[in-house]
Amino acid sequence: MDESERFFYNSNIERKGTSIVSWIYTILIILVVIIAVVLINGWRSKKAVTTLTEEEFKAGYRKAQLIDVREKKEFESGHILGARNLPSTLLRNRHKELRKDIPIYLYCDTAGRSARAALFLKGKGYNNLYQLEGGFKKWSGKVKISK
Repeated sequence: MDESERFFYNSNIERKGTSIVSWIYTILIILVVIIAVVLINGWRSKKAVTTLTEEEFKAGYRKAQLIDVREKKEFESGHILGARNLPSTLLRNRHKELRKDIPIYLYCDTAGRSARAALFLKGKGYNNLYQLEGGFKKWSGKVKISK
C-alpha cells in the first residue's frame, strides 16, 4: 500500500469512527431527554393528585365523585360499586360534567391513566383530586359487573 492509499484508508477509518461517536452521542442525548420527560411527568402527576391506600379511598369515596377512567368495556367487565365511567379518552370533551366543589376520586387498572387524568383535570382548575393506589387491580372492595 503506497502513501496515498494509506491516507485514504486512514481517513475512511477516522470518518467511520467519528460517525460512530456521533451516533453514540445522539443516542445518549435522546435517552437523557426521555428520562427527563418521564421524571418531570411523574413529578407533575404527584403534585396534581393525592394517592390513597384502599382503606383511605374506601373512607372517602362515598362523599365524592367516583370516576372510573377506564374504557367502557373495561368498566362493564367490573367496576367499584357506585362508580361512574368517564373514559380518559373522552375526558377532554366531557370534563365539564364534573363538579369542582366536590372531591373527585379517580381510578383505572393500575393508576397510570388516573394520574394522567388528574393532571389534565388539575390544568382545568379541579383541585380535590385523589386516586386509588395500585388501581382497580388491587381493589378488594365491592365490585359491580355490568352485562
